[in-house]
Amino acid sequence: MAEARSGPQVYSIAAHRGFADALVAGLVPRYGDGELGLARLTLLLPSSRARRTISEAFIRHAGGEGRAGLLMPRMAVVGDLDLDEALGPLLDPLGTSDIKPAIDPQRRMFALARLIAEEMGDDAPKGATLLRLARETGATMDRLLVEDVGPEQLLDEKVVDIFPDLSEHWQQSIRLFANVQVKWLTWLGENGMLDAAARRNRLFDKARDIWKANPPATPIVAAGVTSAAPALARLLRVVSELPQGAVILPDFDLTMNAAVWQELGRAGAAPNPGDAVFAREDAVTHPQYHLKLLLSRMGVAREEVQPWHRKGMTAAPPERSHAISALFLPPEASKVWVELPAEKRRLSGVRLMEAANPEEEAQAIALLIREALAEPEKRVAVITPDRPLARRVVHHLARWNIVADDSAGRPLSQTAAGRAFLLAAEVMAEGAKAVPLMALLGHPLVDGRMDRGRWLQRLRKLERALRGPRLTPGLEPARSEIARLAERQPDMADWWSVAEAHVAPLVEIDRDIPIDLADLIDTLAASAEGLCGEKFWAQEDGRTLAGFVEEFRLHARDAAFQTAPRDIAAVLGDAMEERAVRPPYGGHARVQVLGLLEARMNRADLVICAGLNEGVWPARGSIDALLAPPVLRALGVPGGDFRIGLSAHDLAGAMGAPEVVLSRSERDEGGPAIPSRFLLRVQALLGDLLPNYEDRRTISLAQVMTRAQAAPHYPRPRPSPSAEQRDVDISATALDRLLGDPYQFFAQKIMGLSDLDALDSDPDALWQGNVAHEILERWHVARNTDSAARIGPIMEQVLDQQNADPLIRGLWQPRLQKALEWVEASVSGYEEREVLAVEAKGAMTFDGVFVHGRADRIDRLPDGSLAIVDYKTGKPPSAAMVEEGFALQLGILGLIAEDNGFKGLTGEPGGYEYWSLGRAKDDNPHGFGYVEVPLKVGSKRSGIAPEDFLPLTRGKLSDAIGKYIKGEAPFTARENPNYPAYDTYDQLMRLEEWLPRQGDEEATA
Repeated sequence: MAEARSGPQVYSIAAHRGFADALVAGLVPRYGDGELGLARLTLLLPSSRARRTISEAFIRHAGGEGRAGLLMPRMAVVGDLDLDEALGPLLDPLGTSDIKPAIDPQRRMFALARLIAEEMGDDAPKGATLLRLARETGATMDRLLVEDVGPEQLLDEKVVDIFPDLSEHWQQSIRLFANVQVKWLTWLGENGMLDAAARRNRLFDKARDIWKANPPATPIVAAGVTSAAPALARLLRVVSELPQGAVILPDFDLTMNAAVWQELGRAGAAPNPGDAVFAREDAVTHPQYHLKLLLSRMGVAREEVQPWHRKGMTAAPPERSHAISALFLPPEASKVWVELPAEKRRLSGVRLMEAANPEEEAQAIALLIREALAEPEKRVAVITPDRPLARRVVHHLARWNIVADDSAGRPLSQTAAGRAFLLAAEVMAEGAKAVPLMALLGHPLVDGRMDRGRWLQRLRKLERALRGPRLTPGLEPARSEIARLAERQPDMADWWSVAEAHVAPLVEIDRDIPIDLADLIDTLAASAEGLCGEKFWAQEDGRTLAGFVEEFRLHARDAAFQTAPRDIAAVLGDAMEERAVRPPYGGHARVQVLGLLEARMNRADLVICAGLNEGVWPARGSIDALLAPPVLRALGVPGGDFRIGLSAHDLAGAMGAPEVVLSRSERDEGGPAIPSRFLLRVQALLGDLLPNYEDRRTISLAQVMTRAQAAPHYPRPRPSPSAEQRDVDISATALDRLLGDPYQFFAQKIMGLSDLDALDSDPDALWQGNVAHEILERWHVARNTDSAARIGPIMEQVLDQQNADPLIRGLWQPRLQKALEWVEASVSGYEEREVLAVEAKGAMTFDGVFVHGRADRIDRLPDGSLAIVDYKTGKPPSAAMVEEGFALQLGILGLIAEDNGFKGLTGEPGGYEYWSLGRAKDDNPHGFGYVEVPLKVGSKRSGIAPEDFLPLTRGKLSDAIGKYIKGEAPFTARENPNYPAYDTYDQLMRLEEWLPRQGDEEATA
């Protein structure tokens, strides 16, 4: 018979003792049995991860004592949805039948979405936005349910009094939430279900009532449970009073003096009836605040908490706990730091490491792990809420064949299978635009069930063909390119037929008309499986995706939820982001990479707390989307900053390890990062002792690993090809490049290099010019047979054939049309001037070099001479540029005309005109279009006279040929700094490496 005990049995395991190992070290002698071991004991644990951590601690304990085997206790996780199954053996198996089942979270989301849509009517959002609002509503409901706050309390006098003082936004949110809550509770009652949080509360109450009336004959211990939920706190109170029961808290600070404890604030204990249980001045960010709240709700005085006198195998010096306690003192109490002696500020075994960026931080952490693993049996844990940083560490460790699992997992949307599924959704949402289409067909899992190499060969040909300005959505652009490619390579059509068979169902739907979400998911799954084959579902991410698809589709169909296909990627992306894919077991036995939740109760010989930047650890305090902070305070619900205190407690617990490294980077992806408030407190506490704790050695090693020998200065490029390589032709547009930046001429003409357009790129000047030239050429040709031909229909036809994106057409086409109408009116109004040719090709031999060009238009002027016209979509070259020796394209064409190089055209060149399609400079009624003569004519004060244009061009062409084509001069990069060059070849010439030193080199020379 168990001996009678007075008062609750509540214990604390100090941070430096190592919770899991210290817990096991105390449980085994206290509750062990010679024959049954610990099988009679039931442990109530906070999470599934905690169950695994405690199991590993039991195994280590048994191994340390040389036991061949061990019967472990029953472990029930109080956070599980199936809590009744865990507690069932301890309760009357029939006793929980009167508690309704919990609703599935996905089903609840869709049901809430429908109720919100009904409540908001025409103002209700659609698709992904509606589901996000449903998730936020559910999260707020759970937040209230955990605190035992019912929706009827929204009508409490305390809330009603502050309601008029809230902004209209908050009033509408509260009104919406309250109305939806009433309908939701009715819906739950009609369907015989409960919210999961409400059901958990009832199970806690049921267990409390049963155990209080009939204490179980077997021992029950709650270990590591720190949730201050009222229903759980009441249950823990009963557990602490059971004859063989106990509650064991992690990292509860028993050394804190009464004044500091009082400074933490009310923590759920209102000084007077009716007062708020949380005050504005409460130190909710303190790591002990939530434990004070728990004790307050349990009705346990701080003096009743006893120390757990066992310690684990990974215990740290006890002085560390005193320093940690001083580290997190609230504002008033922290004034004692000024007079704190050095021995009270020492954090022996703790190092601070500051890297320049996340990559350097991950490399340094990987080095620390590799160094630690060289010591036999030494265990290492990396704790960070920064998931990208955790993945970097894992990848760096793989360099040394150290397999470390990121136990917090990755969002399903970031796995291979999840990404393929989302890419299919993006193709559906965006109508098979080039970027998502090529990304889907090029995904590592996609091969169309054929040889992967063969698949990629054909895909790359199509991708090359689709590069360029943004195309209209749909498969028509790809089909057009496939038809063209198949003329040279017939098997491209066969390949495309396989790809199109699985992609077409994603596109051949109206993206704006709502469709059943379940049907869209069916289409996506069939398409992705068809492209990938069975391997799509084979790995752990595929299996997780399969479960997600089945569950999401089932509840979407039950709710008859509809969404427009253009929203499907956002709908699935939000849902998949919440589903984690954890790696299978099998990583390194002594290395763990953990998130904050996974790290609780865990311990290792070396603990690396990484990502200690503000906004990461701790995360930014969140504000409830539907209930204003004053409303939450009035209802007795902790605010968003409460989670900062939990993060502080996580750090305090982690700092109890024998060796601790606190790590951060000075920058993140967004720019300079602010150190965590926790890290700043560590630095402030250490004061003048700080240099002794800084780990610069590991950072230096990480930098050395990525530091290569300094490369020699790259000189200004001056390639000198052979005479055979120089024997090339010159086009009318290339002379400027040859004279202004010879390297660009060398790269383009001699090396044959050109840059690739991006997929789905914005329309550049070259594309716009080509389209405009194509329209004008067709119009001029049409006028030869029909003088009444209009340019507008021809423009529509060309843009249709170009598969131009509707947005591009909407922004650019109106301006283009006005400019083309100006051309049409100007040319149609000619009486004495005649258009002789359009897009006329001409050529001549000049100093033994083939010189060629294309004139956009050649007219016959009234005096019989020729006018050479060049169309420009932007600003044409000025007379000053021609005077400097650039922009000689019209001059080259004039020399070709003078040499009778245009077939069927004779006459002396007498006019040179740029017809710009830009905004008009004069009284043009169309608003766009003007003529620019790049010579010194009219009132111009700069430029050269028309009669000097051809001699200047002839001289420049002769100089260029003699110097570069027939001569031996190097093709020097950016030889003429005044030349307005394109940046096409800047990277190839490594411009940024040599240009800053150019002045110094020239001075030295």
